[in-house]
Amino acid sequence: MKVTIAGGGTAGHVFNGLALAERLRVDHDAEVGFIGSPDGQEAELIPAAGYRFHPVRARKMTRQLSWRTLSAPVVALRSVRDCRPLVATSDAVVGMGGYVSAPAVLAARGARVPIVLHEQNAIPGLANRLLARAAMAAGLTFADAASRLPRGLRTVVTGNPVRDLIRAVPENRSALVVEAVQAFDLDPDRRTVFVLGGSQGALRLDQTVARMLPALRDRSDLQLLVSAGPAHVRVLEEAVEDGAPLRVRAYGFIERMDLAYAAAELAVARAGANSISELSVCGVPMILVPYPHAAANHQEANARELVRAGAAEMVLDASLDPDALAARIGSALGDERRLATMGAAARAWAKPDADRRLANLVVEVAA
Repeated sequence: MKVTIAGGGTAGHVFNGLALAERLRVDHDAEVGFIGSPDGQEAELIPAAGYRFHPVRARKMTRQLSWRTLSAPVVALRSVRDCRPLVATSDAVVGMGGYVSAPAVLAARGARVPIVLHEQNAIPGLANRLLARAAMAAGLTFADAASRLPRGLRTVVTGNPVRDLIRAVPENRSALVVEAVQAFDLDPDRRTVFVLGGSQGALRLDQTVARMLPALRDRSDLQLLVSAGPAHVRVLEEAVEDGAPLRVRAYGFIERMDLAYAAAELAVARAGANSISELSVCGVPMILVPYPHAAANHQEANARELVRAGAAEMVLDASLDPDALAARIGSALGDERRLATMGAAARAWAKPDADRRLANLVVEVAA
């Protein structure tokens, strides 16, 4: 069996595709190749993982009139042509979302190769909405996405594939916490709140946390572990008060996210699909602050599903206030039963076997 996976851009999208590829290889002895952008992180991460990578050019459509926008359809048509020989011998093509997946999916449609889409968010992106009519099935992370796709399309809530090291956190938490204490210079006797805004950080969230520190300065029982993003780490570092009982550890990038999730009793995070999926698999209660400028406001829709599931609280960005956020953190940590209930709800919502569910869907469609 031969499968082509198309998509990429951020590391999160690439890791999802790699998790699917590994499950297809192990469970179904599939030969898997990737199509993506030569400029995305997939160009490095996929060959490093040992998979064939075929770069194709694609440009994102925007509403601003520019030469790049006007030339996007021409680039796309050329890329479809380049993808045809790559997908023609495939038993299935999987579009992981984003404009980079479009040329491969369109080439597969022309070659009559079965197509499966994967949609990460509760509100499908433009590429998947346009490509859905060419697909035979779609795997979803959020059940809400089904109502926003064509009625005739088969949809299955597969979950969002996460890396093996993240899936292993619940089983190995005790050992990982010990390792996290060393890796992040944490105090093993303090309670840890993990703040993350995505791989590039979230400036407004980081600024709010920095302004929140005075309200928590006397919490000698508490420590904040912050993944601030490379450009924002100084915002936190400059706000830390020397000698304050509160401990703050800010990093521009955290490679061992499994350690951070294991140490966290509570997370304050943007509501991206990957962050939510990984936190849920690890059973971490969440205070979600959706990024308000995400396409179609999909992060708020993501967060609302977790709130309904009982796994998270939500604070809208417009209402993000340092003192109010400090109060929410204090209230959550002060109620052990509530934390336990949210953590259990997160694990119940999670699909730690999302890679297997999605791989099985691909195999069914290809049969």
